[in-house]
Amino acid sequence: MTTQPPSGQDSKLAFTALFVRRPILAAVLNTLLVVAGLAALVGVEVRELPDVDRPTISVRTTYEGAAPETIDQEVTQTVEGAVARVSGVKSISSNSQFGTSRVTLEFGDNVDLAVAANDVRDAIGRVTNQLPDDADEPQIIKADSDSQPIMRLAVTSSTLSMEDLTKLVDDEIIDRLAAVDGVADVELYGDQEKVFRVDLNQAALASRGLTVTDVSNALASAALDVPAGSLKSTTQDIVVRATASLTKPEDFSNLLIKNNIRLRDVATVMLGADDESTSLRSNGVQGVGLGVIRQAQSNTLSISTGVKAAVDAMSANLPEGTRIVVTSDDAVFIEGALHEVELALGLSAIIVVVVLYLFLRDWRATLIPAITMPVALIGTIVAIYMVGFSVNILTLLAIVLATGLVVDDAIVVLENIVRRRAEGMGPRAAAVLGTQEVFFAVIATTATLAAVFIPLSFLPGQLGGLFREFGFVLAFAVGLSSIVALTLCPMLASRMLKEGLKEPTGPLAWFGNVFASTYKSTLSACLNNPLIVIVVALIFSGLSWIAFGMIQDELTPREDRASIMMRVTAPQGVSLEYTRDQLQRIEENLQPLRDSGEIRNIYSITGMNGSSNTGFMVLTLAPWADRERTQNQIAADVTSAANRVPALRGNAMQPNSLRIRGAGNGLQMAMVGSNYAALTEATQKLLLSMEESGLFDTPRFDNEPNQAQISVSIDRERASDLGIDITGLSRAMQSLLEGRSIVDVFVDGDAIPVRLLSSTRPINDPTDLENVFLKTGDGKIVPMSVIATLKENAVAPQLNREQQLPSVGFTANLKDGVSLGEALQKVNELSQSVLPAGARLLPLGEAATLEENSSGMLLTFGFAIAIIFLVLAAQFESVLSSVIIMTTVPLGLACAVIALLVTGSSLNVYSQIGLVLLVGVMAKNGILIVEFANHLRDQGATVREAIEKATSIRLRPVMMTMMRPSSAACRWCWRREPAPKRASRSAGSSSADSASRRW
Repeated sequence: MTTQPPSGQDSKLAFTALFVRRPILAAVLNTLLVVAGLAALVGVEVRELPDVDRPTISVRTTYEGAAPETIDQEVTQTVEGAVARVSGVKSISSNSQFGTSRVTLEFGDNVDLAVAANDVRDAIGRVTNQLPDDADEPQIIKADSDSQPIMRLAVTSSTLSMEDLTKLVDDEIIDRLAAVDGVADVELYGDQEKVFRVDLNQAALASRGLTVTDVSNALASAALDVPAGSLKSTTQDIVVRATASLTKPEDFSNLLIKNNIRLRDVATVMLGADDESTSLRSNGVQGVGLGVIRQAQSNTLSISTGVKAAVDAMSANLPEGTRIVVTSDDAVFIEGALHEVELALGLSAIIVVVVLYLFLRDWRATLIPAITMPVALIGTIVAIYMVGFSVNILTLLAIVLATGLVVDDAIVVLENIVRRRAEGMGPRAAAVLGTQEVFFAVIATTATLAAVFIPLSFLPGQLGGLFREFGFVLAFAVGLSSIVALTLCPMLASRMLKEGLKEPTGPLAWFGNVFASTYKSTLSACLNNPLIVIVVALIFSGLSWIAFGMIQDELTPREDRASIMMRVTAPQGVSLEYTRDQLQRIEENLQPLRDSGEIRNIYSITGMNGSSNTGFMVLTLAPWADRERTQNQIAADVTSAANRVPALRGNAMQPNSLRIRGAGNGLQMAMVGSNYAALTEATQKLLLSMEESGLFDTPRFDNEPNQAQISVSIDRERASDLGIDITGLSRAMQSLLEGRSIVDVFVDGDAIPVRLLSSTRPINDPTDLENVFLKTGDGKIVPMSVIATLKENAVAPQLNREQQLPSVGFTANLKDGVSLGEALQKVNELSQSVLPAGARLLPLGEAATLEENSSGMLLTFGFAIAIIFLVLAAQFESVLSSVIIMTTVPLGLACAVIALLVTGSSLNVYSQIGLVLLVGVMAKNGILIVEFANHLRDQGATVREAIEKATSIRLRPVMMTMMRPSSAACRWCWRREPAPKRASRSAGSSSADSASRRW
């Protein structure tokens, strides 16, 4: 039986016939694609997510003893003004707190981080002379100042003191870790360096007519070591070194201050540990903690490998009784998640083959698409490598989804060849003519799917970067699938389908026939009553639009990363010891969870960011196999354990994989304006309204204005009359209150600071400040109350700025059932009545990303539908055919909306991917039917005949493409609940399970 190809089809016929006639050529081309893919797999980078980190640089400046207002005015604003002119800066945020200024710069995605760091360094260098003299040199770090470490380590010892342990960490450990490629910084917690403590006796000073300045001047030469040149003669050359260093407490005690008064007469000198600024406990044992901060645009997996190698190398040389342990590692989750997606890929491929066999009922016919599928998928790795993408969770997800899409083209070609063989054609004729009939449909569906996925890559912001690789990889895979389907598939069919296929029998065949006849009668009824079909479609669309408003809107669904973080806040003004004791009480409340095995490690830090009333806890959970409850359920118990400790507020956080600033903290926003006082008052009113709304749990300031502060107002005229140097007053107050570092001395090659302080008669009451002694111009000693007055008030412990404007931040947890999108909308409504003139609300953290994503996703959907319509119109040379195909898309989306509502799912980043994918699948199925109907119309069939025959013949490939993803999706549904308890499972598989639940 022969068939003359229609006019204009010769090129398609020749293309297909070439590979049927030359099977070795087809096999070699496709084998080369597989070989290239396997070679690319060796060299391609592996990471958790695409490289979407915005170039971020932090500038940290220390100004010891300075109040937040002083830091804000004299340091932060100066630094902001300098770096704001650096090219490529997208946003600036800053934080001014006691003794420290932090300015964070986010740059555009196309900015080179190294170049930006050099530009920032140059800009800071131009204003360094404008900073206070006592301020340290600004530190420039290529990472977000709010970044959470990707790895945390604890160094503990049963034989070393804390100062010796700190020295060990400083000398041998921290530099090794910082040298690992991709590490931006290594934070230290709980370190106590060795110092010389010069403890002043104020009464002894005053009785001898001395001031703190006199002692400071005497100690300034404690590390005298000057170059004196060399002694040269005709026969020798001797280097001369002049030293007068003090290296022992006895040396300091004998230091002459003035008029035969030695330091021992007015002070006590000791060599010991400095006062703690932070404290660390790892599973109840005090030690020194290290947090590894990754550089922006670096790879967590490679950093983890490098850090673990460094730890293994150092562990062998540590003193006896000293251990260094990795307590948490983000790479464990990443590796497990990647492994889980790899398992999903394998299972999806198996499901595809099973579905094919159930429909074709012939192992030869099933084997053909089973061979073409891995060729297209492995070939996609070549494209990933060539364009510089990485193998990550999203690209692997794209390949998992492509498992069905790449086989669809082969299904369409194979099904048409099988149908031709059943009509009696020979194997080669059926392969050539069957492929030629669907040639245009394959090309059209490929172009349409590419038009769907590529617009995903143009989403704005961080999410656009995430899905750039996802969209392009899907487009690559679909493009390769069409090539493989049109070259390898007909060649294999011509060689493997040797005998005529028999009509299948059995229960499955009976069910298929019943389903086909039911569909045919239903279609006939719909064609006879088009008005009813249109009305029902409109009603269904209206109901879905109403349902769409009921769906929760959030950025990402809850993940189980086997890790919970908790930020703890005690009342302002409490000591570090008090906060540490309260955190220890939380640890005791969490002991039942440790005893049950649900919590494996407790990493507790007291004194975060220089604030003695703050703490931070990292709880590493057991693998999924070793616990019955979810991370969310355990987090509720953790919050309850913190709430049982009085005068303490703790909030459990569960960050997501997107590494968004502030992720896991609920709703974060800031009120931005021009005056801190007005903003604070307005924010207070807004928080009360949020509390009354019932949607929010514990709305609160990020920095409550309840830090007690004593303002010392100096009468300049009075001081001038008495001849008192007010600059010496600041040094005296800092030394007596906080302790002031005067100089560093070298002992056995180690630099040891000399700190001047007063604990013999400590100043721990406001009235004590009035008795700080000063020297007048005529040498008399007078109390500070002679020239100064004290005033006590409450201030914020930190002052924040966004976009170089004062801002007051606030945070609120969300009640159960309240989505982030709903909460954001409600806060915007409540703020309208309280915003001061010129002020506005600024979303932060996940709220900012959600707002950016919502508008971008609508735009992407619009562009995707418009591009598909235009592509279809160009392919069919008919606007009407495009309209017919696109009419089905809204109904498909309506079904998806109903499905989201029924299953209780939210509209998030991943469900939006599914909706975009649905648009492509709907258009693909529409093309198969409309293209064949047009072909039948060209052969003289009526419209009704063409529709009925096209739908009847194309029913099987459409159902095959529908059953494959539906069956694969069931696999994810099975993994929504925790797996049975199996002790043999590892932490990596635990993280893998959580990845499957996220998808």
